[in-house]
Amino acid sequence: MSTSDEPLQTALAAEHAAVYLYAILGGRTSRTTAPALYADLRRAYESHRASRDQLQSLIADAGQQPVGPEPAYATPHGIDATEGIRRAALALERSCVETYAWLVSATDDAQRSWAINALRSGAVRELGFRGTPETFPGIHELADHS
Repeated sequence: MSTSDEPLQTALAAEHAAVYLYAILGGRTSRTTAPALYADLRRAYESHRASRDQLQSLIADAGQQPVGPEPAYATPHGIDATEGIRRAALALERSCVETYAWLVSATDDAQRSWAINALRSGAVRELGFRGTPETFPGIHELADHS
């Protein structure tokens, strides 16, 4: 296991932001006029909530105090239309995938396995928001595109 809780705390901070921002994005999406986007946002929100809860448990089980959420987070611009919401969700997933790629490199054993699964899930969610498949998601140096 990792000797420091910093990697898990960093991932937890990212998950707090993701949960907040997905709630904002979901609130700006119509279930009737954009049902597929709404469903993708809802699944992403639920997944990030589950990851947040798991990280809080891992940190607490290690005898540490989990970092709490910020009172508010910066809201992306251009989220008044479906395409802007989709772009914001894609950017959010890419950011989380980058965090999990770093977490994979900063942990070992069970924490690393958990981080790999979180990274994989985020990379799949990126595709739902019109991202492109990557051989090594979350690692800019190894990106398949420029």
